[in-house]
Amino acid sequence: MQRCLNYLKNFSFSKEDIDYLRSLGTFQDDYLDYLSKVRFTGDVYAVSDGTVVLPNEPVITIKAPLIEAQLVETALLVLFNRSSLITSKASRIVRSAGGRGVMEFGTRRAQGGEAAVDGAVDVYEAGVIGTACALAGKLYNVPVLGTMAHSFVQSFDSEYEAFKAYAISFPDNATLLVDTYDTLRSGVPNAIRVAKEGLAPMGKTLAGIRIDSGDLAYLTKQARKMLDSAGLKDAKICVSNSLDENVISNLLNQGAPIDTFGVGENLITAKSNPVFGGVYKLVAIEKEGRLEPKIKISDNVEKVTNPGFKDIVRLYDENGKIITDVLTLFGEEVPSAPIKLKAPDAIWKSKIVSKFTAKHIREKMMENGKIIYSLKTAEEVRENVQRELDTLWEENKRLLNPQTFILNLSPALQKVKEDLLTEYSANKQNNIKTYDLDEISENDL
Repeated sequence: MQRCLNYLKNFSFSKEDIDYLRSLGTFQDDYLDYLSKVRFTGDVYAVSDGTVVLPNEPVITIKAPLIEAQLVETALLVLFNRSSLITSKASRIVRSAGGRGVMEFGTRRAQGGEAAVDGAVDVYEAGVIGTACALAGKLYNVPVLGTMAHSFVQSFDSEYEAFKAYAISFPDNATLLVDTYDTLRSGVPNAIRVAKEGLAPMGKTLAGIRIDSGDLAYLTKQARKMLDSAGLKDAKICVSNSLDENVISNLLNQGAPIDTFGVGENLITAKSNPVFGGVYKLVAIEKEGRLEPKIKISDNVEKVTNPGFKDIVRLYDENGKIITDVLTLFGEEVPSAPIKLKAPDAIWKSKIVSKFTAKHIREKMMENGKIIYSLKTAEEVRENVQRELDTLWEENKRLLNPQTFILNLSPALQKVKEDLLTEYSANKQNNIKTYDLDEISENDL
């Protein structure tokens, strides 16, 4: 939302933009003149960054003159979808590490410089401990972390000399990359030697080693034994190499003694599912001073929209865990207990909830084109992410076949939706022509 709000605040077409559009020969001069002066003057209602949201919820609602709302569609979707995608992926990876640190190493695999920097912020907000992207540190105060490179090791005549030079340069945080040549026969022994011959005389200790290739479960187990035998029990083991939540879970299930993970391409690109399907649909239009609900109908049930200007009410149990979310019409009273919940796409499924706490999870963030919301820092969003994860059940957070929530509609919203579907169905039937075969004329054919 930080990026979306700032985009809307600064929305405009430059002279160069107008000149380009004019060169296309598609638009009339009066329209281009309008674009040269247009600014976003609408209102924005949204869920704050770091908040858990469910499928088919109106996370952001734009209430603005129609043309303004249409012009900002693509940019808002780009900003919302990419950040939500990367943050969600990062949360899965962080949770798979079971409390161990995860570092973001994906800058060189990101799909462009902007994606690298924004992605580093997104993953930090999701719980990653830091990034190797120094620019993200400069611009957004994200902790900058990293280790040595293979090219650094290769640039010396020997691995030992490379390790010693690095350790002397960074004596307080010497994490040595041990897999350039042979992890167990060369890398780890040389790291131990540098710890004793280079760091110990300085009163320093080896911070750790990093392994970036090979059988990470086997290598880390053997490396841990070697470090412990050498008296380096405090030296940490970091691993990298195309990690994701599934690989990390498998490594830990095998008992790999790993302290931190460096995760790159699979994190910064959300490689396993690189598309976040947020959509932007017209749900109401003002006519004669009142909002008239609109609905999009599709042969794909999941693409049928929930009409009208809506709000989200979240129900919590006595332990602060999410029971469900209820979509209501905007301004509708918060439901009170007991409440009967029905699944909108499976209305035969219902249950009574007799005890809950209800909370609106959206707030007004922009009014008449001006931001009225207190923009959050990355640190504040990070804290909100952790609070929100605590509202989920463990069954919701498991990586394989998680339990999902059913989004519910208030009775008033359900009636609006059913009325529009009934109206559409009736109009469709009225426009259907039927023929007997012998009455079909050549023109009909």
